[in-house]
Amino acid sequence: MSVRSLLTLGLAALPAVLGSPLEARAAAAKTTTVTASASTVTVTASASTVTVTASGSACGSITSAPSSSHTTSTSVNTNPTTTETATQTIGFNKAAKSLSPKRYFGTAADIPGTGENQDPYYMAELNNTKDFGQLTPANIMKWYATEPEQGVFNYTGGNDFLALAEANGQIVRCHNLVWYNQLPYWLTNPTTNWTAATLTAVMENHITNLIEYWGDRCYAWDVVNEALNDDGSWRETIFYEVIGPSYFDIAYKTAQAAVKAKGLKVKLYYNDYNIEYPGNKSTAAQNLVKGLQSQKIKIDGVGLQSHFIIGETPSQATQESNMAAFTGLGVDVAVTELDVRSPNLPPTAAQETQQKADYQSTVGACANTQRCVGVTVWDFDDTYSWIPSTFPGQGYGDLFFQPGGPDTPLVKKVAADGVIAGWESGT
Repeated sequence: MSVRSLLTLGLAALPAVLGSPLEARAAAAKTTTVTASASTVTVTASASTVTVTASGSACGSITSAPSSSHTTSTSVNTNPTTTETATQTIGFNKAAKSLSPKRYFGTAADIPGTGENQDPYYMAELNNTKDFGQLTPANIMKWYATEPEQGVFNYTGGNDFLALAEANGQIVRCHNLVWYNQLPYWLTNPTTNWTAATLTAVMENHITNLIEYWGDRCYAWDVVNEALNDDGSWRETIFYEVIGPSYFDIAYKTAQAAVKAKGLKVKLYYNDYNIEYPGNKSTAAQNLVKGLQSQKIKIDGVGLQSHFIIGETPSQATQESNMAAFTGLGVDVAVTELDVRSPNLPPTAAQETQQKADYQSTVGACANTQRCVGVTVWDFDDTYSWIPSTFPGQGYGDLFFQPGGPDTPLVKKVAADGVIAGWESGT
């Protein structure tokens, strides 16, 4: 079923959130594959577990960001001893907009074509603009989806995603143009080995086509995603290995030319993980920005992915200091893929309280940073989380869960209060 079909049926009007005290905690496990498959549901009553096999995909690296391609299984485990729920009702995005300058609060979503856009309760919350004023396509604008054959572009899924957001008045961070992962087979296994010249032409063509086609329907583009290792060195990608480090500058120069050719306002970002706190990788990312600026190549912002662990999240002061190091270069920052996972399942009551504090620290850092434009969570519902498939035994990182499993009402966690408290702490 398409996104348009769901909206036509009026499913977005269904109630999305339960507010009563809980007797369940979700430990969602999701991995994804780019090949769709039929969903099956297996219920094991003795283990109080619901297992769902479906299709979908996530984004990022196996270190601190979602993995690239998998199959899907979702488990919901009950924990009647833990009953904390959120008390706030103002709305995450409404609170962000109350600041000066206004911020946004958004979420990634893996639609169309997955269980998410077939779940009416999930879709109702996704369409709730009091909570979400911005959306990020988790997969549908990546290279494998948009250029499945060389020079043959597929914009259908991206158009559906944009149409959904536009119907709600939500802005879209388009994600992403150049990444080492989720590349089409023809690119990673060419019939004739790439040369620097031929691969550069392919990269330039891809960037130009996507930016010019979608234009200002994209609020921003993650032009290059995850170009660095944790020690600050270049990640060994097909682009780095064939073209060399200049691929990075070429990507942004190409994006700049496309923006100029069409007279666009779209912002160009660099996006990475483990650059949310001072260290070799954050410094290297700052140097990438400086390198582009020295050549007068357009870069507008840096995305801080922010995949954290309960109790190990950098302090608010640390995150503010790190944000200042980027904004001091004259660029914006955005928290682009926030989640705070539990290292064990189910989490304890103390961990839930800490998770609330950790969400507050990150959102509060953005609220106190003048050029932090907004915060995006990497999906909002544990049912569709990337975490347990990448970090076995971990999870519970999102703001909502479904104690009854997919296609049942959502419950907002106490962590949601941390988001509101973070925005309200803004100066």
